[in-house]
Amino acid sequence: MISRRDFLQVGMAASALYGVSGFGDWARVAAQQKLTQDQLLQFETFGNVSLIHVTDIHGQLTPLYFREPSINIGVGGNKGAVPHVTGADFRKLYGIADGSPSHYALSSGDFAALAQGYGRVGGLDRVATVINAIRADRPDAILLDGGDTWHGSYTCYKTQGQDMVNVMNALKPDAMTFHWEFTLGSARVTELVENLPFSALGQNIFDTEWDEPTDLFPPFKIFERGGTKIAVIGQAFPYMPIANPRWMFPEFSFGIRDENMAAMVEEVRAQGAECVVVLSHNGFDVDKKMAGVVPGIDVILSGHTHDALPEPVVVGSTIILPSGSNGKFVTRVDLDIRDGQMMGYRSKLIPIFSDVITPDPEVAALIETERAPYMAEMSEVIGRTDSLLYRRGNFNGTWDDVICDALLSEREAEIALSPGVRWGPSMIPGQDITREDIFGVTSMTYGEAYRTEMTGEFLKVVLEDVADNIFNPDPYYQQGGDMVRTGGLGYRIDVSKPQGERISNMTLLKTGEQIAPDKSYVVAGWASVNEGTEGPQIWDVVEDHIRKLGTVTVQENTSVDVIGV
Repeated sequence: MISRRDFLQVGMAASALYGVSGFGDWARVAAQQKLTQDQLLQFETFGNVSLIHVTDIHGQLTPLYFREPSINIGVGGNKGAVPHVTGADFRKLYGIADGSPSHYALSSGDFAALAQGYGRVGGLDRVATVINAIRADRPDAILLDGGDTWHGSYTCYKTQGQDMVNVMNALKPDAMTFHWEFTLGSARVTELVENLPFSALGQNIFDTEWDEPTDLFPPFKIFERGGTKIAVIGQAFPYMPIANPRWMFPEFSFGIRDENMAAMVEEVRAQGAECVVVLSHNGFDVDKKMAGVVPGIDVILSGHTHDALPEPVVVGSTIILPSGSNGKFVTRVDLDIRDGQMMGYRSKLIPIFSDVITPDPEVAALIETERAPYMAEMSEVIGRTDSLLYRRGNFNGTWDDVICDALLSEREAEIALSPGVRWGPSMIPGQDITREDIFGVTSMTYGEAYRTEMTGEFLKVVLEDVADNIFNPDPYYQQGGDMVRTGGLGYRIDVSKPQGERISNMTLLKTGEQIAPDKSYVVAGWASVNEGTEGPQIWDVVEDHIRKLGTVTVQENTSVDVIGV
C-alpha cells in the first residue's frame, strides 16, 4: 500500500508537472497581450477540499505596483533556501523565463521596465473575481485571511479599519488571524471582531492577567467540507508586544506557544478533524520550524514575511504555502482527504494582474463608496518621482531613503532611523506622488516623528538588537521584518556573527568620522513603541520634504557594507 508520504510526494510531482503549482503556462507567456484571465485561473480540480488564502493586504483596496526584494538573506539552516533566493537565482530555480509575467510578478529584476508592460497588480475587486471563480468550481471552498488586513493605507487610517472590514466582509471569508490590526488599540479591535460575520482565530492570543485563552479569539474552527472535517487553527503574530507598542493592547499576550499548538492539533483530531490547517502570521522561517516540531499539521498557510513562492515547501508531511502581500496574489490549494488523512494536493499561486482580470462589479462599487469621502484629499499631487521607489530589501529601499532624507532635513537631525517594515506599494519612474502614496508607506497609529539625542554606544545597541531579530539562526528569535533603515549613518554588518558582534565601522556620513561611543548625536525617527512619543506625524514630514523637492531622485545607497553572507 502506498504511504501517506508517497502520496504527498506524488501530489508535489503532479503539481509541478501539470503546471498548477503557481506559474505553469503564464510563467512563459512572452507578452502581456497573450496573457488572459482564463490562463491565470486555469486549474484542474483535485481531491475533495479547496482552500483559498490571502494575506498581508495592508489596506490596499486598489491596484498598485509592488516590487519583490532583490536581497533576502537567510541564515542558519535557511541559508540559501527559499524564500531567501532572489532575482536571477530565483528565476533559474523555478525555470522562469526572463521578461515573462512570472518574472515581473515574482522577482525584482528590470521591474520598472516590466511594470510599463504588465501594469499594476492587486485590487480587491479583482481578488473577488478570482475568489468567485474558484467558488464557482468548488462552491464550498474555505477562504482564509492571514491578517495584516486592517492597516496600511489612507482610508484605513481615517476609518480605523472600517473600510477594509466592509470590503473583506463582501468577499465572505471563513476565518482570519491578526497582527497590525492590534495597533488600532484593544477597544477598537474588540469592537470590530465582535461584529465580524466569520471566525477570528488565534490559539496564541491569551488574556494577559490570567494567561489563559480569550473568548474573543477562539483557537480553531472545524469546517465540514467535501464530506470531511477540516480544522483551521489560527496563529497570530507571536511578537506583538516586542515589535509593536504593548500599551495599545495590554489585555492580550501572544508568543509562539508551540506546545499549545500541539495540544490544539490533538484536540481537533480528537473532535474528528481529518485535516489540520494552520492559518499563520508567524513568518515563513518560523512556520518551517513549527512544522518540524509540532506533529500532525497538514497545511500551513503562511503570512507576515510577504513571501511569494510558486510552489509549496514541504517539511516532513506538512506543506507550507505563502501568498505574498498587498493583494498581489491569491493561493488556491486543493486537497485529497481520505480515510482520515491528507493523501495529496495541488496548488496554484494566482497573480492578480489588474489589467487582465475583470473587476467584480459589486466589490468595485463598494470600494468606490469607501474611498469617495477621501478622494479629494488623498489624490492631491505632492510631487513626482524620477526614481523607482520601493521598500523591500534587507537593508534599505528607495522609499525608505526618501523617508530618512525627510527626517534629516525636516527635523534637522544628524542621523535618521526608519523601521524596516515590509509593507507599502512601489512607484515607477515618471509617476506623480500623491498624498495617498505617502500614506501607503507611512500609515500607522503611532507615526509620530521624534527628535532626540542618542550616544554612539546606544546607536550600536539599537542596530545590534534589530540585526539579531533578523539574523538570529534560530527562526523562533526572528521577528520577520528587515533591518532598521538609517540616514546619515553608515555601518558594516557581518550577518554570520553572533548577537552583539555583527555591527562595526559605524560612520557619520556627513563628516566621514567614526561614530564615537561616548558622543551624543541628534537622531530623528518614527514609529517608536514608547507611549507618549511626541512629534509631527511622519506622513506630514515626508509630504513637506517632497513638496520642497518637487521631483524625487534617489541616488544609489552604499552606506551599508554587508559581509558574512
